[in-house]
Amino acid sequence: MEDKVRRDFDNPVDHPFDLGFVNFVQHPSNANYVVFRFGDQNRANDFEAGLKTAGIWFERDVEMKRTVEIVMFGIHKTDFKKAQKINFAVEGKHKKPIIPFKALRYGILIVGLALLILATIGYCKAQNRLRILDESSSSLVFVQ
Repeated sequence: MEDKVRRDFDNPVDHPFDLGFVNFVQHPSNANYVVFRFGDQNRANDFEAGLKTAGIWFERDVEMKRTVEIVMFGIHKTDFKKAQKINFAVEGKHKKPIIPFKALRYGILIVGLALLILATIGYCKAQNRLRILDESSSSLVFVQ
């Protein structure tokens, strides 16, 4: 039983907890296939081009979910790792930065580095003060 649980967690396709953070799921009717889903036509086209370049066989289907067109690709599990690399490359190409303004990004970086430098300087000065206090307290003789 323990080996089965470990294998389920090792294989991301068969993972028991799908919170929707990934754009692939196990095929609903054929366990040998994985379905990659894209809500953006540009990402879907880049993913398809990557699959063709890598020579990976796939099936493509389009489904309407409310007002969004979802493009799905069915890929055999044996090609999952190669398809996942292509998926990461496509997501990286179309990723938008968390902080869209360059000045703000660099400002946060500079402030963070300044705080790190100040903390390091403070730590070093505190060590010097502790060393001086330690040396002065060892030379004191307590007489009762």
